[in-house]
Amino acid sequence: MGSTFETSGRWALDAAQGGLSSLHFDAAAAPPVQLGPDEVLVRMHAASLNYRDLVIAKGKSSAIPLPATPNITPGSDGSGTILSVGSSVPSSLGLQPDTRVVTHLAPHLADDFLPGFDEILSGLGQQTPGTLCRLGVFHHSALIPLPASSGMSHEAAATLTCSGLTAWNALMGMRGREVRASDWVLVQGTGGVSIAALQIAVAAGATVIATTSSDAKADRLRSLGAQYVLNYKTQSDWGAKAKELTPGGRGVDHVVDIGGAPTLPQSLEAIRRDGVITVVGMIGDSTTNEIPPDVMSALYRICVFRGVLLGTRNMFKDMVQFFHDKKIDPVVDDITFQLEDAIKAYERLEKQQHFSKVVIKIA
Repeated sequence: MGSTFETSGRWALDAAQGGLSSLHFDAAAAPPVQLGPDEVLVRMHAASLNYRDLVIAKGKSSAIPLPATPNITPGSDGSGTILSVGSSVPSSLGLQPDTRVVTHLAPHLADDFLPGFDEILSGLGQQTPGTLCRLGVFHHSALIPLPASSGMSHEAAATLTCSGLTAWNALMGMRGREVRASDWVLVQGTGGVSIAALQIAVAAGATVIATTSSDAKADRLRSLGAQYVLNYKTQSDWGAKAKELTPGGRGVDHVVDIGGAPTLPQSLEAIRRDGVITVVGMIGDSTTNEIPPDVMSALYRICVFRGVLLGTRNMFKDMVQFFHDKKIDPVVDDITFQLEDAIKAYERLEKQQHFSKVVIKIA
């Protein structure tokens, strides 16, 4: 490549993993001189942040260590345009110069293989170079092409990597139990997964109940298609309230649970018999006095518990096509940041000041 491309600039996380102070911007960083045979050079146009990015910077989530490769480029989520392709990248993948692509956090997996914690820990932004850079080099399995006719912005596309795919797996990943028009779906809060799940469910024709603690956010949830919004601060029994809203009080068909132990008791109150509760996170308030349910709760309620971490490459492809066909425009936060200001983006996420996804534009 030589002088064909200018220096890119990138963020790096030092070995201390001492929080945001361990993140440093290297304005002179440049891509490698030559691509490996299975690699793809991408000009990044946008990235988005996840709670995972915060805990990696800190080096642990609660008592769980999260070691990162020293000086790794952080960030797993991003969208860009291919500049060049290694000699062994299969042409059948559709990864050609000028193709718009989205990153997949867990590369090197078969197309139908579900990633687990091992693959997440070794993925983009932790042990594999990530997306907070202007020029990124990725293994071809870390990239999903967008449809050629897609009008989705790079900022919107950058939200699909984790939040979009997790929401898709939650609602569409269980064969025979995919969300459909007659279903009722409960989503929690206004983070990236919940907003993506709301948009997917609405596009599928389902009736959506959403929760929030903010009247202003409630209006936004309704504008996105939520038919009912419950304030979990003023209605502590929001699970039972959600169940009352369903036909005959039978309960909701799908719950996308983002809180884990603190929110599962209410999810169980909301679910119908033989409904599906998909646990996608554990970001709930750990100071709550709620006693977390045990696995036997599924027997007492006659329901299905699923644990979901991202999804397969095939799910990713299906999701991208669904968003294209249904003309879904993923929601991003009101405030966006430039690459050099990524620390401010991390801070906004940490303070939970955002709506849906915090996005970083990469000029």
